[in-house]
Amino acid sequence: MRLIGRFLFACLVLLVGEAQAAPELRRHAPPAEERILPYTGLLPSCGDSSVLTQISWDFRDRERTYWSSDLAIAGFVEVREIGYRDNGETYIPRRYCAALADFNDGRRRRVGYNLGEGLGFSGVGWGVEWCVVGLDRDLSFAPACKMTGP
Repeated sequence: MRLIGRFLFACLVLLVGEAQAAPELRRHAPPAEERILPYTGLLPSCGDSSVLTQISWDFRDRERTYWSSDLAIAGFVEVREIGYRDNGETYIPRRYCAALADFNDGRRRRVGYNLGEGLGFSGVGWGVEWCVVGLDRDLSFAPACKMTGP
């Protein structure tokens, strides 16, 4: 019984010590650009044609494949950046964007998206996560696509 008590006491001391050291360790975490496999922090702009084309193609493909719909994005207006690396320097570099998109049904909807470094195919290049407000049918970025923002 005495051995179990000592073991539990030792575990408690270790846990308390680690909990007190954790903020100190977090404070000295290197920026993403200084890691062994570093990030560059270089991402395309929110209005880059490759970004907007990727969103348009992905949206059209998703609508046809999953929803049997011919709805498509006809163009983007009012593209703007709403944040860059808002989570801090030690996280994956991300650029947060918002735009209005014109659709082939004549309506204009808000699109939220973010670009992340290393989120491309097989971790190479940048990737984009996007959401069209009112068309997030499976609620992946609920509520109202706010999870694509900072």
